[in-house]
Amino acid sequence: MAELLDESTSLESTTVGVFRTAATVKGGRRFSFSSLVVAGNRRGQVGIGYGKANQVPPAIEKAQKEAKKSLIRIDLQEGTIPHEATGRFGASRVRLLPASPGTGVVAGAAVRAVLEMVGITDCLTKCYGSTNKQNVVKATMDALKQLHSKEEIAQLRGVEIGQTEVDERLSRSGASQWAKSKPAESADDEAKAETNAASA
Repeated sequence: MAELLDESTSLESTTVGVFRTAATVKGGRRFSFSSLVVAGNRRGQVGIGYGKANQVPPAIEKAQKEAKKSLIRIDLQEGTIPHEATGRFGASRVRLLPASPGTGVVAGAAVRAVLEMVGITDCLTKCYGSTNKQNVVKATMDALKQLHSKEEIAQLRGVEIGQTEVDERLSRSGASQWAKSKPAESADDEAKAETNAASA
């Protein structure tokens, strides 16, 4: 469940995982806790934080503060990503693929947390290698950092880029939605014409 951190910037956070470790000492076992948190405003900003403490609430607070400090801006395109990207961290690899509107976020819990906090509503994902939550979240962040908008790439290369595959998908979905709504509108027009004819 997302928790509101800052009302002015609409910054929210979600806890990906809480981990417990134990150190064996003379008097028994001493427990400590660590937490992994993802923060974002669902409009292109996201950051991750990791905190440790002797109790769970302080560990989450520390992670939230670190997540707020590490916010980065991501280039999005109408709820999806502008192109494919593969992120790596340790033994984990995460591949992100753009999807058509209405697809939703097809991802596991760790990847989903990051994508939802950044504001992505349609995306396909696949994890390879280690599924350790910390590594998967960091690999997802690595993939998001690789994203660049069409305009930015065109400026860097000094060339004009035409319509991309993602643009075609978005335009196609927009056309299909218009086609779905048109019959209803025409039916209303027919009904109005019938009532006008009857009144005349």
